[in-house]
Amino acid sequence: MLDEQLGHEKTMTAMLPALTGSNIIYGMGMLEMGMTMSYEQLLIDQEIVRMIRRILQGIPVNKETIALDVIRKVGPAGNYLGERHTLKYMRQELSTTNLINRKMRDNWENAGAKDMAERAREQAIEILENYKPIPLPEDVKRKIRSIVEEGEQEAREMGE
Repeated sequence: MLDEQLGHEKTMTAMLPALTGSNIIYGMGMLEMGMTMSYEQLLIDQEIVRMIRRILQGIPVNKETIALDVIRKVGPAGNYLGERHTLKYMRQELSTTNLINRKMRDNWENAGAKDMAERAREQAIEILENYKPIPLPEDVKRKIRSIVEEGEQEAREMGE
């Protein structure tokens, strides 16, 4: 079942390896200890991974990002939203999502009050019905084929 507990568990089991430097996040789309795969969960996991990657980038702290000149100019009670510096860095730091709902409650209810699982299901159906893969270039296909053939040859030699 796609619910809050699953979202929490997925986030924690993805975050911990990511914080240790692992570049592999296991279990994307898996439910029931990997016995079931879910397109909806795969899309939700993608959101989780996107947010974890953003966290791992950190927040750069340097002369440019601190912007002491802007702070001095605007002052403690001023409006930073009108500053070019704020606009520049706000756009870089803005977190965007496909499935996480950040609407006010009234707007969410007017849009159908769909939870994340419902939105993920709709997105999965849309992808399955409409996605058109871009074919790989021929040189890439040849390279992949040669890697597969090399692996098959090694397997045959090990079996002898």
